[in-house]
Amino acid sequence: MEAVIFIGLQASGKSHFYKERFFNSHVRISLDLLKTRSREAKMIAVCLETGQPFAVDNTNPKKENRAAYIQLARAHGYKVIGYFFEPNVVESLKRNEMRPKPERVPKVGIFTTRKRLQRPSLEEGFDQLFVVQSAVGNTFSVGAYVQEELPGLESRPNG
Repeated sequence: MEAVIFIGLQASGKSHFYKERFFNSHVRISLDLLKTRSREAKMIAVCLETGQPFAVDNTNPKKENRAAYIQLARAHGYKVIGYFFEPNVVESLKRNEMRPKPERVPKVGIFTTRKRLQRPSLEEGFDQLFVVQSAVGNTFSVGAYVQEELPGLESRPNG
């Protein structure tokens, strides 16, 4: 049983990545689709009760955002894997502009998430972490996650 948690800016390609890598194997848990935390909690509960693999397709910028998913999954014997979408504000803004108008995120939302984004770490409870980068042709490059500080990217909570 596997729980996948995405971490990254809006319009960084998380949903596209899900469709490419996890569509046929994991239930997609997304606030964009479910609209409320209550519905999200019910979907996760069903996955946990039935042993269904799931992927949390939200921004999850802070350690606290990820903690509840990690704790629940681990308590039910799930392997927890994180995918950190390396932040690229310019690319996210471009992708956002290509979305249909009703699906676009206000630009300030992308900048705010970038400001709040904290690098994940294995100490949070992940069994594995990967870094995802955009590649040529709307594809992705996935590599081993290296735990290091990036300039301007917090690795610990802001006070």
